[in-house]
Amino acid sequence: MAPVAREQTWVEWMTAALDGDETAYRRLLTALSPVLRGNARRALSRMGASADDAEDIVQETLLAIHLHRHTWRRAEPVGPWVAAIARYKLVDVLRRRGRRAEIAIDDLADTLPDAADQEEEVGRRQAVGLVDALEGRQGDVVRAISLQGESIKETATKLGMSEGAVRVALHRGLKALAQLYRAGES
Repeated sequence: MAPVAREQTWVEWMTAALDGDETAYRRLLTALSPVLRGNARRALSRMGASADDAEDIVQETLLAIHLHRHTWRRAEPVGPWVAAIARYKLVDVLRRRGRRAEIAIDDLADTLPDAADQEEEVGRRQAVGLVDALEGRQGDVVRAISLQGESIKETATKLGMSEGAVRVALHRGLKALAQLYRAGES
């Protein structure tokens, strides 16, 4: 299965599991086990440790997933969340064995938040807040086109307006947003 399709399937199963679907949860854990096992063996090998500890890491990771599944954010992929848990469990096992765990920063890059993504999310929240300050049709039009990505035609149909009226409302709404933004900066 392609990584993107696999991730999508995991997200679907995790979402269903959080909604109480035990079968989806069992499928998710069953699908994660061989991936975790392979990753644990490779990580242990890179660190010069015995692959015998791989099964401990898998079991502890699955237990941690179960205990902390409520911390997974539905809008996020499952794979990086699981990988972060597995890394912590790898370090725990190595510490218990008396080894000092050293993990290359490159291995953590996938779990560290990307500054650009964080800035984009902050900007999106600010934009949503400004758009929410717009009243009536202007707010509806700007929200539909700018935030939801709808076309002028789709927005006109949805709101029962002419395309020309949508363009005018969009222009006025964007102008009002600019004023709100400038007022917020001072």
